[in-house]
Amino acid sequence: MNITLSTLNKLKSEGQKFSCLTAYDATFANVVSSAGVEVILVGDSLGMVLQGKDSTVPVTMDEMVYHTECVRRGNQGSLIMADMPFMSCSNDEQTYENAARLMRAGGHMVKVEGGAWFTNTISKLTERGIPVCVHLGLTPQSVNKFGGYKVQGRDEATREALLKDSIDAEKAGAAILLYECIPSCLMEEVMASVSIPVIGIGAGPASDAQVLVLHDMLGATPGKVAKFVHNFMPDGDGSIQGAISAYHQAVKNGDFPKPEHGFE
Repeated sequence: MNITLSTLNKLKSEGQKFSCLTAYDATFANVVSSAGVEVILVGDSLGMVLQGKDSTVPVTMDEMVYHTECVRRGNQGSLIMADMPFMSCSNDEQTYENAARLMRAGGHMVKVEGGAWFTNTISKLTERGIPVCVHLGLTPQSVNKFGGYKVQGRDEATREALLKDSIDAEKAGAAILLYECIPSCLMEEVMASVSIPVIGIGAGPASDAQVLVLHDMLGATPGKVAKFVHNFMPDGDGSIQGAISAYHQAVKNGDFPKPEHGFE
């Protein structure tokens, strides 16, 4: 059965969790979707995990289209969410064209990074039949503005701003919210403030879903591993398929993330 936005909204209404995982090619898209993962994110994280760059900023629109096409070919029914890369939404016409390119490439929705300033664009994309996931909290494309990869929402002003952003994004027509690296207690407030599905990464267990970068959850990321990452290879049957299935079940059962994966 193909996963759609209606599927995700039904899961939320029934109090069931769903899982999300990145994939960038046909082979892994096949493995991830066959394991039951509901959402595949074709993330601009490919700039770091595939291309070896130090951020997502250099990733181009052509690269995102190419990898979305690859994922579409291997997908076995998951909903495909494709990232709009850095500066691909600088004006309305550019935003429409770039979002359309990702949808034509096989995306079922696009993911954008932006808060209150982006609500008008969310509305316009939604009006044109393009479902939107809004990425809030730590937004990697703004890493130079933040001065590094830092937890967001720890002070009162940013906490209130992030809560307002989530409410405004839903009102503007956002189909899904994705929060990265915020305190677990703030995610609980977000969940009480909106009715659309919410995905978390480094944001505690309260959200409707979790997302990880594929290479991180397979223990294949060199160097220091983020606090919110868990290596699922030992949790399965020793295979990549087993690790992905273990991740999916841990999210569905509420066994991941644990308190130690979050921030306070």
